[in-house]
Amino acid sequence: MFVAAGSGNAVSMSPSNNDTNQDSATAKKTAAKARRATSRATEPASKAADKAGDTASAFAGTAERTAKVTSAVAKSAAQRAEAGRKTVVAASGQAVALATTAWTVLANRKALAAGVGTGLAVLGASSYAAGRRAGRRTLGPITRLTGGRI
Repeated sequence: MFVAAGSGNAVSMSPSNNDTNQDSATAKKTAAKARRATSRATEPASKAADKAGDTASAFAGTAERTAKVTSAVAKSAAQRAEAGRKTVVAASGQAVALATTAWTVLANRKALAAGVGTGLAVLGASSYAAGRRAGRRTLGPITRLTGGRI
């Protein structure tokens, strides 16, 4: 509160409060204009940022799909390798079984030869008996009873 020259009334240094509505309306208009100007100025940058975000999102999606495919390929290759290993183990097991059988046959060849000979003799005798039986005439019950006299 300062004294004005000669009047004796105090003069305030702040603006008067009579025109507050006018000042706030002007301030609002100015602020709105500044916001519009700012949004117009930053709109291209905002669009570029959105596009960059979309590109980054697409790249992340592509990277994720690539990682999934790579993981699936690695898993498939591991499964194929395991199947190949199992095949090799099974084949080697069969080879060992065949070698064991061959060695047993070779070691017991005399007994095997005797068994085969006996089997062939039995087969020949049974076929001979069957052939003789097949070559006979069929006889009825009375003829068999009388020994073929009637």
